[in-house]
Amino acid sequence: MPKPLSLAFDPIARADELWKQRWGSVPSMGAITSIMRAHQILLAEVDAVVKPYGLTFARYEALVLLTFSKAGELPMSKIGERLMVHPTSVTNTVDRLVRSGLVDKRPNPNDGRGTLASITDKGREVCDAATRDLMAMEFGLGAYDAEECREIFAMLRPLRVAAHDFDEE
Repeated sequence: MPKPLSLAFDPIARADELWKQRWGSVPSMGAITSIMRAHQILLAEVDAVVKPYGLTFARYEALVLLTFSKAGELPMSKIGERLMVHPTSVTNTVDRLVRSGLVDKRPNPNDGRGTLASITDKGREVCDAATRDLMAMEFGLGAYDAEECREIFAMLRPLRVAAHDFDEE
């Protein structure tokens, strides 16, 4: 896929200037616009790396989560909780992984209505290979060093706490 031509100016900085002229200075507007654009850039780069494995980043995250579990399996509800996505999204993600042979599903013996998703050997192989490729491209964050990545994480943490992603310790 060819890269789009670069603009001769920063459109977000330009929008920030125009915003200031019209409504006054609101630094949060420039910040959110930058975050949203960064999200688009990173998702496109990461998805391009996992696509040859038949994955999207969401499917990759589900595989990683399953590899982190002790038994290589988790209830569907737990997957949604940990990935912070709607149950319908979990079902769609896991069903695609099942069709690809990367995950199996079975009734949860501890919950009559629940379903367990478990990673297959093929799923582990694909997850490991995709992880190697993602690490090689630094998950799209190669423009930053390790300390800057830690700073980004720390800067975004209060936003996540305020959104009740988790209980702060």
